[in-house]
Amino acid sequence: MPTSPTRKSRSRRASASASQFRSGTFARGSRVRLTGGEPLTRPGLVELASRLGEISGVRDLSLSTNGTLLAQHAKGLRAAGVKRINVSLDSLQRERFTTITRRDRLASVLEGLDCAKECHFSPIKVNMVILTGVNDDEIDAMVEFCLGQGFILRLIEAMPVEDVGWRTSQFDLAAVRDQLRRRFGLIDGVVPGGGPARYLRTVRGDFSIGFITPVTQHFCESCNRVRLSVDGTLYLCLGEQNNVDLRGPMRSGATDTNLADIIRGALNRKPLRHDFSQAANKAMRSMVKIGG
Repeated sequence: MPTSPTRKSRSRRASASASQFRSGTFARGSRVRLTGGEPLTRPGLVELASRLGEISGVRDLSLSTNGTLLAQHAKGLRAAGVKRINVSLDSLQRERFTTITRRDRLASVLEGLDCAKECHFSPIKVNMVILTGVNDDEIDAMVEFCLGQGFILRLIEAMPVEDVGWRTSQFDLAAVRDQLRRRFGLIDGVVPGGGPARYLRTVRGDFSIGFITPVTQHFCESCNRVRLSVDGTLYLCLGEQNNVDLRGPMRSGATDTNLADIIRGALNRKPLRHDFSQAANKAMRSMVKIGG
């Protein structure tokens, strides 16, 4: 069972993070992702994307979406500077999709993916959360779909960050990874984005599949991400309750230098690893509120 990080471990991690921030490493490789809830429901999202793309140091602007409104906004987002896109798609079966999402919008999502291809987003990643006994029998079908469409597929473990997640039995993605490696002759690969997925690809490079395993094979040691919510809260880890308020200082007149110091302090508190398996410390916040 994972234990909470020690002070020494936190210090090592914090020191590296802070030094990277001070030296400008983060700024030079800055990646910004627009997410939600569902970001495409936000009025003026295209304008926001354009403004973010103009900020010095932002080299990579991407979007995560459920895809239901993507057909309407794909062209504008691409023109605004969004280059990469992630689309949630947990099933290709209409009834099952409706059961999982509580909306009969599979056709809209597929139309959105078609529009994303036409607008030349690259790469286009399809995110499939594997739910035991719900859609785990559909992995092969999703692989074939993404292979045929030229999409990157990412299989994701359900994270226990709210009550639903804690009631979901974990699916063994390691076994799926080994099976697909043998079936397609896959080799280790790398995909743009710098995220937590571990990728395999075909020898020809015409298909890649990623595995995001926050519980069974955590990636905390290399985690380089924090999340900023619309209310100005900076979340340091999805598996922990710690966060930092930025809205209060901004409304109190904090300068850019003040905010930079607050963010450095936040990075010093970023944990070495999560405690998903410790029910007493489990994070019960809703993913909808923090970009999931």
